[in-house]
Amino acid sequence: MIRSLPLLHRIAGKKVVVIGDGEMGEAKTRLVERAGGIPCGEPEAHQAKLAFIALEDEKAARAAAKRLGDKGLLVNVADMPELCEFTTPSILDRDPVLVAMGTSGASAGLAKQLRLRFEKLLPQSLGTLAAKLEQSRDAMRARFPNGSDRRNALDAALAEGGLLDPLDPQAAERVDDWLTGSEQAVASQTIEIQLASDDPDDLTLKQARLLGTVDTLLHDPKVPAAILDRSRADALRRELPFDGDTPEGLTIILRMA
Repeated sequence: MIRSLPLLHRIAGKKVVVIGDGEMGEAKTRLVERAGGIPCGEPEAHQAKLAFIALEDEKAARAAAKRLGDKGLLVNVADMPELCEFTTPSILDRDPVLVAMGTSGASAGLAKQLRLRFEKLLPQSLGTLAAKLEQSRDAMRARFPNGSDRRNALDAALAEGGLLDPLDPQAAERVDDWLTGSEQAVASQTIEIQLASDDPDDLTLKQARLLGTVDTLLHDPKVPAAILDRSRADALRRELPFDGDTPEGLTIILRMA
């Protein structure tokens, strides 16, 4: 079970309460402004939904958290994870791509170091690729009218070594070629996976990738949730035995050894 539900809040043009001074308060103010929000004080709390509290005095911080919580705001209290109703991850920015590294408040330092590792891995062109794909939605629907075909074709293009591999700095320049090329949509297929254990870490790289792109997941009732949750979040899940028609796209059958 995950400790927190990751959400991306759109706060551009909206007021966000920031209570605090010194370096902590300044950092929270910059964070709000970076996302286009408008930092404000407690008197304007009735116009806000989120609040950052960055006070050195623990008693004052707890009192502020209670006051704002009673007014219906979600609060984040610096250095007091037990009082936080939301936490702020370490953010890797490749606008419009945001990669958030969070530890549910366990260790901000760990989240930061993870972000720094990924900073070296993800090219600056990743944002350009995302923007190009966003602009090409109509063209993608025109070329791949069927939703499953569209997802599978895009998955294939974005896969490691694919025409639009996200880690390839030149990928954004090939979006138009991909849309006008002769590649065919990936045909529907069914793949059966015999699991070696109930530990998700024992999945092979190929099995993990297949689960990440599956359209329909048919599984043995004994398969643990930890493995099922490695599948695409919007994939159709059904327990075996399954008597219905197999939908289009990629179907994976998971069985325990």
